[in-house]
Amino acid sequence: MKKTKIICTVGPVSTSRGVLRRMYNAGMNGARINTAYGTLDQYRFIVRNLREVADIPIIVDVKGPEIRIKTTRRNVNRGDILEVGKTKRTRFNNDIYEDLCVGDIVLINNGKLRTKIVEIRNHVIKLLATTSGEIDDGNGVNIPQRKLLNPTLSTKDRKMVDFATECNAEFLALSFARNAQDVNALKKEAVGFKGAVIAKIENSEGVDKFDEILNVAEGIMVARGDLGVEIEPEKVPNVQKSIIRKCNQKGKIVVTATEMLESMTYQPIPTRAEVSDVANAILDGTEATMLSGETAVGRYPVESVSMMSRIARETEKAVQSHVEDEGFVNISDTMSRAVQRICGEMPVEKVVTLTRSGYTARMISRFKIPQPIIAVTPDKSVRKQLELSYGVIPVHIDYLKEKDRILATARKLRSMNIIRDRDTVLFMAAFRTSQQHSSNLIEIHNIKELVRLTKK
Repeated sequence: MKKTKIICTVGPVSTSRGVLRRMYNAGMNGARINTAYGTLDQYRFIVRNLREVADIPIIVDVKGPEIRIKTTRRNVNRGDILEVGKTKRTRFNNDIYEDLCVGDIVLINNGKLRTKIVEIRNHVIKLLATTSGEIDDGNGVNIPQRKLLNPTLSTKDRKMVDFATECNAEFLALSFARNAQDVNALKKEAVGFKGAVIAKIENSEGVDKFDEILNVAEGIMVARGDLGVEIEPEKVPNVQKSIIRKCNQKGKIVVTATEMLESMTYQPIPTRAEVSDVANAILDGTEATMLSGETAVGRYPVESVSMMSRIARETEKAVQSHVEDEGFVNISDTMSRAVQRICGEMPVEKVVTLTRSGYTARMISRFKIPQPIIAVTPDKSVRKQLELSYGVIPVHIDYLKEKDRILATARKLRSMNIIRDRDTVLFMAAFRTSQQHSSNLIEIHNIKELVRLTKK
């Protein structure tokens, strides 16, 4: 079993139950809906099919302060002038016209088309193409020199938040998170949403304010496509490593995304550089990797998932923890460090943690121990969220009313064939405490002996 989780963006080529089932069987652990494209009816269709195929988390990606261009698909030659305005055929999705100045560089479609503002008049901007390239409706727009004041959420974003709440999605992903205020604004808007928030880091502001974003978001996505346009591309690898390390340190979900197996959008095998890129992200400590165009519009969606699974299984043989000792944080943090040491010094086959919020499971997961981590939770939503944590097998068992929670959990897992009589299992739980992050009990048992000695 691979430990690295794979998130697949679902799009036109992968909405059917048949393709989704094949992707799931190939290793898909979570599904992303990109709300930059499509309609609410299409999103609902995707959710229905996903729920029928697999019990995995759904991530609804809201666009936030992201800038996209609304236009018709066409080729643009170097020297052409593009007119962009509120009432023009070509326009921006946000009203940023007053924030821009003559001389600003405007990059379209991940920087593949470079333009420069040569005139601004009556809310109409003239862009001079300095390279040739294709432009299409919904292409991303980056203006690296300019910090824009556009609001965190658009009217459409608010509808997408309502949709995520309606369909019980497990995650909201906020594009272009600039600071903690952006994340908190989304949470304030998401009244009734029971899932978690993933902040996408894809501009210089997000990088500069990363520590404060990390404190308020439940997860982070290193969105390297726009990030590599907003900052110098040569800086992206070190930024990626730093973000992953900080997420690991705090036990927060971290996803590495964009162009991981990009060539598989058009061909059945990846480049060697792409294979190395995926492997290096896993070695850095990422918990999940994400496929975008490969599974949304590509020719080989199932093959892309299968290839990423193969890379993960091979790379995980060399994965090591990068978590540093930073002194006392809380009881669960200290106990998770003890679990890591025990699992490295004695023959433990599996780790079982009883967790209400998922926190303890994530704190153990960050150490990248070789043993499977079976996270038992009474909360079905938490179970799905834990599907994105490295090496975690989440199981829903309501153990809260049991007098002996560890024994009851062991018996249930044994009946489900998740643990076996011959296994030596480390159990971690909270005992005689109601405090948050206070898992304070470790027990190690041979399952056959535990069941035999506790028979009534």
